Amino acid sequence: MMVPLQTVESAEVTILVDNVMDVLLPSSEVVKRAALNEASLGADQLLAEHGFALLLTVERAGQKGTLLYDAGLGATTLVHNMAVLGLPPTALQAIVISHGHTDHHGGLAHLVKQLEVAHPIPLLIHPAAWQNRKMVAPTGAELSLPAPKLVDLDPTKITLLERKEPTLLLKETVLVTGEVARETAFEQGQTNHLAQGEAGHWEADPMIWDDQALILHVRGKGLVILTGCSHAGIVNIIQYAQRLTGVEQIYGVLGGFHLAGPTAAQIIPPTVAALAQFNPQIIVPGHCTGWQAIHEIARQMPAAFVQTSVGTTLRFAA
Repeated sequence: MMVPLQTVESAEVTILVDNVMDVLLPSSEVVKRAALNEASLGADQLLAEHGFALLLTVERAGQKGTLLYDAGLGATTLVHNMAVLGLPPTALQAIVISHGHTDHHGGLAHLVKQLEVAHPIPLLIHPAAWQNRKMVAPTGAELSLPAPKLVDLDPTKITLLERKEPTLLLKETVLVTGEVARETAFEQGQTNHLAQGEAGHWEADPMIWDDQALILHVRGKGLVILTGCSHAGIVNIIQYAQRLTGVEQIYGVLGGFHLAGPTAAQIIPPTVAALAQFNPQIIVPGHCTGWQAIHEIARQMPAAFVQTSVGTTLRFAA
């Protein structure tokens, strides 16, 4: 199935929530870091946490569109960081939640309360994202991952779109993948992950089918792919993006690649080798990628690697 994704002249991606905040990282022509100046030292500071959120602005034919991808973990972290960066929620034209884990929707309810919109804006989410989940460690320790609550989402401010299939947003310039095909031999899901069924019983949920990524096509440069946690596998996601769009060239990849922890360590070598074969010009592994995988990506792709940090804006231009 080919999707008619429109090309854009430029795209800006601002990291609103991530695990790292480093005020000493340098800027470049493509990467603009949050400003460090004497006045800012006495003001509210950007916050880092084990959560994720991006602000995406695309430009085509002189018109801009802006959406939010994920909402972080803490109830107020996202809105706080947006305020520090001078980015009011009023600019949002759509919201996409990558999947139902709490570190990607925790700030959603508070954000919706802050919205001031003339008409409700679309909130796109996979229908499976409403399940409560948990992860069980080898020690038996459990990490609860409660689902977002529909009651917290004011229908006068958002229009709920529950989609499993690919969806175009912002005048067909942004493609939400829908469920991603799982084809690689080494990206086989998360065996310690469970979901709560309708009867309240906990059931194995290794594939986490609600995982959805964003795709945009920068004219003359190729695809930019944004991922929340890459539970589908970052290589699967990139291959699926190529198939959906018919575009082979990869310009940029940014987000969580879920290669942290002992259970993911064995797939780091084949994953990084495959990423290198795609030859992206810019790669920004963050959130759940894990230090081992980040170090290996930086080692194998030094020219493309960009260190993530809250407040960073990356510009992808034709």
